[in-house]
Amino acid sequence: MYLKVYKEDVIEGLQKAANIIPAKTGAAYLRSIWLNAADGTLSVMATDSNIEFRGTYTAEVTEPGLAGVQGRAFVDLLRKLPAGEIVLQLDAEANVLRIEQGRRKYKLPVNDPVWFQNFSDFPADGAVVWSGDFLQELIDRIAFCISDEDAVEAIACLFMKPVAEGRIEACGLNGHQFAMLRFLHDDLHAKLPAEGVLVQKKYLGELKKWLGADEIELNISEKRMHLRTGDGRETFSLPLSSYQYPDYMNFIAKLQGEGVSNLEVERKEGMDALDRLQIFNSDNNRCTYFDLSGGEVVLTAQGQDVGSASESLEASYDGDIRRIAFPTRNLIDIMNHYQSGRLRLTLTGAEGPCGISGEEDPEYQVIVMPMKIVEETYYSEEEV
Repeated sequence: MYLKVYKEDVIEGLQKAANIIPAKTGAAYLRSIWLNAADGTLSVMATDSNIEFRGTYTAEVTEPGLAGVQGRAFVDLLRKLPAGEIVLQLDAEANVLRIEQGRRKYKLPVNDPVWFQNFSDFPADGAVVWSGDFLQELIDRIAFCISDEDAVEAIACLFMKPVAEGRIEACGLNGHQFAMLRFLHDDLHAKLPAEGVLVQKKYLGELKKWLGADEIELNISEKRMHLRTGDGRETFSLPLSSYQYPDYMNFIAKLQGEGVSNLEVERKEGMDALDRLQIFNSDNNRCTYFDLSGGEVVLTAQGQDVGSASESLEASYDGDIRRIAFPTRNLIDIMNHYQSGRLRLTLTGAEGPCGISGEEDPEYQVIVMPMKIVEETYYSEEEV
């Protein structure tokens, strides 16, 4: 292998590849970035045995070939080199890759190409076009409600399911929070299987970093989701899971039942108040208490060692529930994912699911479970 390539043409792709490979653990194959020179291009490939990334970039190839190098060392070196032309030459006898830029010369050991395993090709037939920035937003607005524990199977996944008239529901659930974003995409609706698809949360962070604002192509095979940049230079694929997702319509239906209470507050004002009250939370009491009446809501927080706080907010309230408690940090995080200036909290009971919605987020909904209210009594020694 002998080629010349410009750093500025490949460095972004190399950094994406380095994000995927394990830092220290795992087989040498997994810690490697594989370089394949052929037909005037340099292909950069990386995998963690689940996610696969491949980027193909323009190069002046004199001698084709394949080499696997220590991924992070190779990327760190090229990142620290100045912009300009770089020569890559495989010395098969010495088992090293020579890297040269002017008077700078380096050698990195290479892996036996027998360890290389072919990557999944992007299935072009039936691919659909999607907006990269919309998919980034979808991940951001759903992933925070997905469980971090792989052992809980389906609720550690992003779920996307086609419903009626070209609409798709994207959902995330972790046991005490649920988020759903509905959107319209006829082509993707036709591509998704009727039972939907599941993508584990642990892959979503790398997918979000790979995505840009430009359009992407997406395809689904039996066991994988495949994505490709609009210019065809980069592909990214990840495995699909086969768990059974819970029937979330049961608790959504509760929000539309009789006897619900509705509270409306200004989002920014509410977030600011909660941020201040969070100072008065403790490990034993992570909640803010909402005392509800027609024209206002009084927020309180207290901890035995941190003191107490109370703030009153203008609000619109219609219901019978007089007091309810929510985890302060969770509620701030939820509100931060909305665009609406004013939010509606639909309360089904002091310990029942609470749905949050806003007029400027008509297709987005988060459900959070309140905390059970336990009245705390503090004791002091009495004098005899």
